[in-house]
Amino acid sequence: MRAERNALDDLNERLVEHLGALTAFARRRLNDPDLAADVLQESLVKALSKVDQLEDEDRLLPWLYRILRRTIIDTHRAKGVERERIARIEAELSDDGWEEPALREEVCGCYRALLPTLKPEYAEVLEADLGEEPTQEVADRLGITPGNLKVRRHRARKQLRQRLEETCRMCAAHGCLDCTCGEAS
Repeated sequence: MRAERNALDDLNERLVEHLGALTAFARRRLNDPDLAADVLQESLVKALSKVDQLEDEDRLLPWLYRILRRTIIDTHRAKGVERERIARIEAELSDDGWEEPALREEVCGCYRALLPTLKPEYAEVLEADLGEEPTQEVADRLGITPGNLKVRRHRARKQLRQRLEETCRMCAAHGCLDCTCGEAS
């Protein structure tokens, strides 16, 4: 037990001795001091949990760098996945299609009669969309954040789509283009 304690003390001393270099290594690769500290801590926890796998104590430093490097790579991968997920959500919540005036003119107007059947906050958001108010102005007027407005807009459109499918089956199934209901916008 005493020999084991001495080995851990030696390991701790060497870790403290190289901590500055390991921190600098992580900071250079992550460009965020807080994230670098978190990643370094995570890699040290991994190293301590696998210290029994270290065969040659003279190879401690390269072994620690290898673990830190792998943890940094895992962090970059996780951030990439998160960026892709956020981009998908933003694309889903964007105003795709309404920027083209020609498309707006072709869409039927039967949805206007359905606005009062929606939740009031959803109808209000869609009315603001129809008035082409800037997102920030609408959010300020409603007392919510622009992100919350995008979510509410998405939900409002989903509810309106459901109402259209219930009442205007044929044109709703085909995107309300070239509608035969006679309610031109």
